[in-house]
Amino acid sequence: MITLLTGSNDYEIEHELRVLISGFSGEAEVVDGSELSSGRLIDLVSGATLFSDKRMVVIRSLSGNTSVWPTFSAMSERVSDDVQLILVEPKLDKRTATYKLLKKSADVREFSQWAERDTAKAESWLGAETKKRGIALDTKSLRHLVNRVGASQWRLAQALDKLSLLDDITPARIDDIVEQTPSESVWELFDAALRGNNQKVMTMLETLRLTEDPYMLFGLLSGQVYQLATLSVATAPIETVSKDLGLKSSYSLTKLAQPAQKLSSSHIRNIVASFAEADLAMKTSGGEPWLLLERALLKTAQIVK
Repeated sequence: MITLLTGSNDYEIEHELRVLISGFSGEAEVVDGSELSSGRLIDLVSGATLFSDKRMVVIRSLSGNTSVWPTFSAMSERVSDDVQLILVEPKLDKRTATYKLLKKSADVREFSQWAERDTAKAESWLGAETKKRGIALDTKSLRHLVNRVGASQWRLAQALDKLSLLDDITPARIDDIVEQTPSESVWELFDAALRGNNQKVMTMLETLRLTEDPYMLFGLLSGQVYQLATLSVATAPIETVSKDLGLKSSYSLTKLAQPAQKLSSSHIRNIVASFAEADLAMKTSGGEPWLLLERALLKTAQIVK
């Protein structure tokens, strides 16, 4: 029997693998397939050994083995009924003949990565996970955690590891011990500027200086500015604008919809100009990037007042 675990959601793949291994009565053999020889592969899948009648063999990244993967379709017929073969292939070229064969003959389990917009799915998963772990997390704190971390199961699971040590979990305590994702930090930073909140802008920048690259941060902020400007003149629905901009989801645009409607065209032109000025200075003057970034945000805060 062959089981193929594939897809962009490596958290779910690893979880499914743990479930399969825990359900096996013996000891699973885990092998790196990237340098596996054809002879060794045949030995692995040929059946029982002196020590065990039934075997589980887990092979990771066999598709990266250019000498074996193209011929695996022929070898797959030699997989013994006594062997449960599990192929772990997060990044798999579905155009290959081997994949097409596995699609027909194997148990293919595909796990897709969640998008930013999948907050409802993340909240549902997080609720089930907290119950499983015995962590008391009310609805308000649960949603706050998803908003802070995003729809990433790895990040959410890591956050739960930290929160499990607390007796009382509140949104404030979550903010104390769980780091924001860069994209959420950027949105909160830009939102503070759009609200004219100079103090919050300065406080956030001081914190971000410790962990983030200013050029990356400026790039993400510039993307927010561009989306804001686009939304301010768009007449089509947000979903259409999102597709036109080539975004994977309309999540970020939804958060910018209110300021795009509230601010005047003059406000937005001046905000764009302040970031364009900072961008030019970063590329030509060799100015201190954090100072230029701070100046653009504080100008934005001044513009909207």
